[in-house]
This record gives sequence, structure tokens and C-alpha cells, in this order.
Amino acid sequence: MDISTLDRDLITLIERKSKLSKLDYNSSQYDQLEEELHELEDGFLDKYGDYLEDALHEVHDEYCPDNEVLLPIAYIPSKVVVSEGEYDVPGDQGVYVEADDYESSETKLVLLPSPTRVVLLVNPEQKEVVWKAE
Repeated sequence: MDISTLDRDLITLIERKSKLSKLDYNSSQYDQLEEELHELEDGFLDKYGDYLEDALHEVHDEYCPDNEVLLPIAYIPSKVVVSEGEYDVPGDQGVYVEADDYESSETKLVLLPSPTRVVLLVNPEQKEVVWKAE
């Protein structure tokens, strides 16, 4: 697995999702960008789907075994905060999960780049890297 290519492809997907999320459905560009995003997602899943699904199964088994594992593209945010090459997300991003160690929190899982990793968002101040691509 070429981790640097995975990371670049993940960044491309995030940028495209972010661009699409800023458009109104009535925009003349919306349909074209949405189609391009779906093609990118399909290619991403073809190339990295098995690898990332295995990682997500490990994460779910350890942190949130009662939740179903979704396709890896479901965990990709449409909004990110980039600071000095580091990618972070606002608290409204990610897939809701019921994490055993954080039962009272609205925890979420999100797939982020640089390095490619899965982050457990416990609350806006508490984020835990629970898997890192190697």
C-alpha cells in the first residue's frame, strides 16, 4: 500500500466534498461536481476500500462494537480546518458511533489525511487518533 498516494487521494476527496458542500443545489456547477465526486469516490473505494474497511473493522471492534461499519467514504468529512499542513475537523463532521468508553458523549469517527488516520471525536476538546495508516 502506497500511503503517500492514499493520503493525496484522500485530500483530493476532501477538497471536492468541501467545494460541493459550499454550493447551492440550484448552482449550475452542482450536478457536474457531484458526478465528479462520485467518480472519485468509486475510484477511491476500488483502490483503498479493502484496506480501509479492514482498519475500520479493527476500530469498530475496539471502540464501538455495537455500530455497523460503513463504507470508508462515509467517514470522510466535507469540512476541514487546515493549519500548517495539519488536518482537523469541526465537531459537526464524522459518523456517529456509540463508543463503549464514552457512553455519555456524542462520539464520532472521521477519516483524516496527513497522515491518513481515523480519529474518534469525543467532544470538541477531546479527539483521539485510533488508527493510523502504515
